[in-house]
Amino acid sequence: MALVNINVRPYYVEGSKTLAFEVCEQLEWGTPENIVIPIGSGALLCAIWRGLRLFRELGLIDGVETKIIGAQPEGCSPVVNAFRSNSDDVFPIEKPETIAKSLAIGDPGDGIYALRIIRESGGVAEAATDEEILDCIKLLAKYEGIFTEPAGGVTIAVLRRIIESGEIPRDEEVVCCVTGSGFKSSETILKTIPKFVEINPSLDELKKIMG
Repeated sequence: MALVNINVRPYYVEGSKTLAFEVCEQLEWGTPENIVIPIGSGALLCAIWRGLRLFRELGLIDGVETKIIGAQPEGCSPVVNAFRSNSDDVFPIEKPETIAKSLAIGDPGDGIYALRIIRESGGVAEAATDEEILDCIKLLAKYEGIFTEPAGGVTIAVLRRIIESGEIPRDEEVVCCVTGSGFKSSETILKTIPKFVEINPSLDELKKIMG
């Protein structure tokens, strides 16, 4: 038997860093100027940074000048709070309140390390409201055909925020980590879209609803 959060955690982190490998490969063995990463426990952000540094050490990329941008929902943003207040400590959120349930980790195990990486890379940490998250789920689906869970909506919403605020120039290259399918939490988005009308399969029934 294995308790996932303890025994198997190292394997999770090792697997996650391959996301950085794929990004570099798809960018023709280069690194993007910015990567927006959702923060729950902070492990994914740390793993991606580790993957970038490993590729640099192996000589597969020339260097790592990527700014790491941490993204959290406003209802659970302990790392963002620490970044905004210039604190070296990440204080827990006792009662997270957000639709991004996969990121609702009030006391992130790797939060301090994620905070250090964001600062070391010259990046920023930003949060998004539930309304922004829902809006960006729809935005991503409309323009890219990708249906994401709320965690992915967080990264898109944070990207929009920091571009609008001028934190990063509009002409810089950005990779956004959309980390899960919307089918994992489809009930979240279904509450915000018009309900389907069910009718019997007949022309008369169709005419009735068409007026």
